[in-house]
Amino acid sequence: MTNLLAFENVFAGYGQAEVLHGIDLAIGSGERVALLGRNGVGKTTVVNTFLGIADLTRGSISLAGHAVRSPQHFTAARLGVAVVPQGRCIIPNLSVRENLLLGAASSRKGPWSVQRVFDLFPILQERADTPGTALSGGQQQMLAIGRALMANPSLLVLDEPSEGLAPVIVDEVAQVMLRLADEGTSLLLIEQNYGLVRRVAERYHVLSKGVFVDEGALAGLSMESLIRHVAV
Repeated sequence: MTNLLAFENVFAGYGQAEVLHGIDLAIGSGERVALLGRNGVGKTTVVNTFLGIADLTRGSISLAGHAVRSPQHFTAARLGVAVVPQGRCIIPNLSVRENLLLGAASSRKGPWSVQRVFDLFPILQERADTPGTALSGGQQQMLAIGRALMANPSLLVLDEPSEGLAPVIVDEVAQVMLRLADEGTSLLLIEQNYGLVRRVAERYHVLSKGVFVDEGALAGLSMESLIRHVAV
């Protein structure tokens, strides 16, 4: 099985500040993986490294089986990895429809279109001509997910998707993620909402101070054990 995303002994950071110290991570087709840990331990840096935002100083990264020696922000999308960033990053002054169309910039072929995103999130169709930043927090998260899907990814990476959302909206986001997984999209979920993690992911990695300190399957793991595992 070809890994959609693979880190091998990756060291990365920002300038002189090294954040990741020898990370190994592999996500294959059809997998649902959670990346856990407290704030500031390097979870978002994992994403920033394959996007070329953080500096890869040692080790290797591959996307869809292709070695990526100098990651750039557009490389991941072209190779089938799309990111829903923390904070959603909706573009101000662009409508919902225009924000979605930005997601198709990689020109990667696949089933997703603006209309299919509207079918997934009907509220976005109702507000298609509304500025994206005028939406509620939950609607902006739907827009961010829809924009990522427009890149027709094989792997969807979601960085803290429940942040700031009401429980009913988190439940809706969870249902969408499971639907996408059922349709064949792999998931990497970076999250501190353990209920969402338990519902969506099949296995997990725990990051602390830039290194993985635990990993395993979520099946049979109690909520208390999961919280203890990430309290590092």
